[in-house]
Amino acid sequence: MASSAAKVFQPMAQTFYETHAPLLQKAQEAILKRTYWSAYPEMPSGKIYGETAKVDAETTFKNYLGKSFDLKQPSTKTVGAEESPYGFPLNITYPSADIDTLIKASAAACKTWGQASIEERAGVALEILSRINKQSFLMANAVMHTSGQAFMMAFQAGGPHAQDRGLEAIAYAVSEMQRVPLTARWEKVTGKDQTTVLDKTFRLIPRGISVIIGCATFPTWNSYSALFASMVTGNTVIVKPHPGAILPLAITVKIARDVLAEAGFDPNVVLLAPDTADAPITKELVQREEVKIVDFTGSPMFGKWLRDNLRDKQLYTEEAGVNSVVIDSTDNFKGMTSNIAFSLALYTGQMCTAPQNIFVPRGGIDTPEGKKSFDDIGEAIKTSLDKLLGDNDRAAAILGAVQNQATVKRAFDAKTRGKVVRDGSAIVIPGMEMARTMTPLLLAVDAKDKDKYDEECFGPVAFLIATDDTAESIKLASTGARERGAITASLYSTREDVIEKASDAFADAGAALSINLTGHIYVNQSAAFSDYHVSGANPAGNASLTDAAFVANRFRTVTIRRQQ
Repeated sequence: MASSAAKVFQPMAQTFYETHAPLLQKAQEAILKRTYWSAYPEMPSGKIYGETAKVDAETTFKNYLGKSFDLKQPSTKTVGAEESPYGFPLNITYPSADIDTLIKASAAACKTWGQASIEERAGVALEILSRINKQSFLMANAVMHTSGQAFMMAFQAGGPHAQDRGLEAIAYAVSEMQRVPLTARWEKVTGKDQTTVLDKTFRLIPRGISVIIGCATFPTWNSYSALFASMVTGNTVIVKPHPGAILPLAITVKIARDVLAEAGFDPNVVLLAPDTADAPITKELVQREEVKIVDFTGSPMFGKWLRDNLRDKQLYTEEAGVNSVVIDSTDNFKGMTSNIAFSLALYTGQMCTAPQNIFVPRGGIDTPEGKKSFDDIGEAIKTSLDKLLGDNDRAAAILGAVQNQATVKRAFDAKTRGKVVRDGSAIVIPGMEMARTMTPLLLAVDAKDKDKYDEECFGPVAFLIATDDTAESIKLASTGARERGAITASLYSTREDVIEKASDAFADAGAALSINLTGHIYVNQSAAFSDYHVSGANPAGNASLTDAAFVANRFRTVTIRRQQ
């Protein structure tokens, strides 16, 4: 499985690389600058993706329903029990094989894939992304009807934004591998008039089989970094999607297998391993000796099981966290409350970056309109939510649908935890009256009642927490991030000393901090090539999307020395 990264074995793969090399170079430059750059257009425009792309995608999606999804991969049976959160079953079945068969096929493919050059593997990966991008409308339908995201978010986050994350991982992987020289001549004076010369060759070797455990809410966005990082570093990949969101990753795997076959490689470099909630295979699969890398997005409970049981494997996780907002003061009260309201409503709070705990001094805050009390702030956020979601069509476009019924139940059960500032309720989406929906629930609690808010309540639930002062707010929020995990944090303050203290506290806690967001950028959003998604520095996850550490441990370097 060694790679000399020098000899070209597959001409088509090299052609793919040459075609996409300029894009790769731009991506490599972008990860160094960290300024805004995106490779794939995020607007669902017919001028970009083709005038018939939207209609064609809808037709293709409907043709998938009620049928078997053909992947042309090893299989002994079919599985599938997905239901659209918008109120209908997909009735799609997918090829499934026993774990022995999957492992054997993946291991066999690894032999030649690991021997390919860096450029060949990168070329194949870049071509896969290019073809996925062309199917962004189809992916939007697949993501929408498995995750519950509204169409625009499904198009953007499930399509171009996910593709950007994949390209970002490719750029990091290629850069890290290219740091290793192919050859070197080593000369050392070892005696009088004597020099020892060694010619050295450095081979990059993959770790082996990689398993990706997908999530239901962002099946592509949270999987593409791992998929392309593992592929480009020479590992084969078994994609284990969430039972409720198989279709987006099945489409991905199909495209990947087609490109691999065209390039002359064994398509089993990428395999799909679907299962059902009633008959899960994840634990058995990831514990196989042949599996060397595991990427996981999901709950802390299963994350803990993985950490406890996979100590001999390279494990990358993104788990849950309790994201906070600290309100100290503001020079734009309406902009602040509107921004917070949108962040709470976006995708019904089902984003790993969505805020949950809003810390406010019980004595109120300073604003240009004068002092605003704790109750004033709660009422203003409520009013902003009511206005934002007052129009049914706009509400549907922002909220989407709730992926899992358990999320709705959790929100209703949470009502007993505090004083209801704003109640959550369902909306009706025209044409999709059976959609599972809920608007945000806002509860007021006191800081001393930590048991009511100091754990993740995933979904449309937020807590307005009364504290003694901003210092206590920062301490509680940053301590919660450090102990419970947090991916994001938000601060509103007009005082530089407060901003400095909060910046230090949240940096120490490993939570990315956004300050004074009042416009059209929200704390939920994370931009590829610029934002590091998850720090790996608190319990919300042990890895970051994407940095060098995310790719460097997916391969190893072996030295061959020959004395001259």
